[in-house]
Amino acid sequence: MTETTPDTGHKTAPDTGTLSETAPDAETLRARALASLTTARDRTTLLTSCVEDPDLTAQVSPLMSPLVWDLAHIGNQEELWLLRTVAGREAIRPEIDGLYDAFEHPRSERPKLPLLPPAEARGYAAEVRGRVLDLLESADFHGTRLTEAGFAFGMIAQHEQQHDETMLITHQLRIGPPALTAPDPEPAPLSTGPAEVLVPGGPFIMGTSAEPWALDNERPAHRREVAPFHIDTTPVTNAAYRAFIDDGGYDNERWWTREGWAHIREHGIHAPLFWHRDGSGTEGRWLRRRFGVTEVVPPDEPVLHVSWYEADAYARWAGRRLPTEPEWEKAARFDPATGGSTRYPWGDSDPAPEHANLGQRHLRPAPAGSYPQGESPLGVRQLIGDVWEWTSSDFLPYPGFRAFPYKEYSEVFFGPEYKVLRGGSFAVDAVACRGTFRNWDYPIRRQIFSGFRTARSAHPETV
Repeated sequence: MTETTPDTGHKTAPDTGTLSETAPDAETLRARALASLTTARDRTTLLTSCVEDPDLTAQVSPLMSPLVWDLAHIGNQEELWLLRTVAGREAIRPEIDGLYDAFEHPRSERPKLPLLPPAEARGYAAEVRGRVLDLLESADFHGTRLTEAGFAFGMIAQHEQQHDETMLITHQLRIGPPALTAPDPEPAPLSTGPAEVLVPGGPFIMGTSAEPWALDNERPAHRREVAPFHIDTTPVTNAAYRAFIDDGGYDNERWWTREGWAHIREHGIHAPLFWHRDGSGTEGRWLRRRFGVTEVVPPDEPVLHVSWYEADAYARWAGRRLPTEPEWEKAARFDPATGGSTRYPWGDSDPAPEHANLGQRHLRPAPAGSYPQGESPLGVRQLIGDVWEWTSSDFLPYPGFRAFPYKEYSEVFFGPEYKVLRGGSFAVDAVACRGTFRNWDYPIRRQIFSGFRTARSAHPETV
């Protein structure tokens, strides 16, 4: 599918336009939809069955919903879009729609709502899923844009996986003994490659008009011009970030934007979220809490849980900058041999375990330099998976953007308040992560699985 040419809400009436892309046959689409929905539900079940009911109904942070809200919200969105909108069926529980409308109730207020208790939430989600699977057996993948190529099923699978990542963040914020386990990633292979690579200047195709399950903010494919620049071959590591801390990075205003400096001073921030020193003063090791386990901060892992302000300050301290969103995507998708843009850094094939750290297969980023088979043609690694990567760009629509199937997914967030993150993290499933996939958040956010890599403009003699 090489391109060679130019918290979610609901309820807005769906767009009924049609897609122009050709799609796989119906049975292939049916199998893909079934696998994606099943994988998502298996993960939801794990995240909501590994703790007792009091942990499901508790709110661990005003930034997060109780886990039981996410569980019922997943079922409610599935019912709204697949059973009511696509199939035209009567509502199962219309009286709960308002409770699980993400725009009607901020996260901080959700514990006060008359939410479905855990057993009832599980039963509701299971009933919806059973009816959806019956629908899928005879689904028509043609007609409207919502049904074409199984888009509605893909949208719901992505929605559930996005909430699974949100629930995993809640598990990380939760205080208590470990509830989740997973094997650690393999050590990174020894590498003598460069620390940065040159990305050539010139045009490339950004976004997509050919990915059937791509969301509205990824569309349409369009020509974008980028000046030559250098970009890190791996995300910034804990060891590199510790050098910034040890050099007084959090105490020197010169590295920070005005808003960033005010924020870290007001909140007493001196290190990434969940880091603390083993000892007093500036002595001792740095430790971190990770899913209920305290460990020494691993030096070779990408730094995690840093805000945009922290990423930007580090880049300034290092004499570099954050890449723009077009720069990031060109580094990830541009193939200089063909001049086209691929779906992923490694090509057009779907992600496999040798390509990237995705799907909660591990509960941490892999060491920097991992996944050589996932490397881009330009020699950049770990662009997909491990950590969401902050860019310098505000979240804005592409030329020709059209909200679909509801403006609350993307359109209401466009503007300078939100910064774009790209690439996905270890907590992202492959169905909700592509070379074109766009994430966004406030520049203060640190509970998300966010890291970054740096860039610098190319001098004429290096081009």
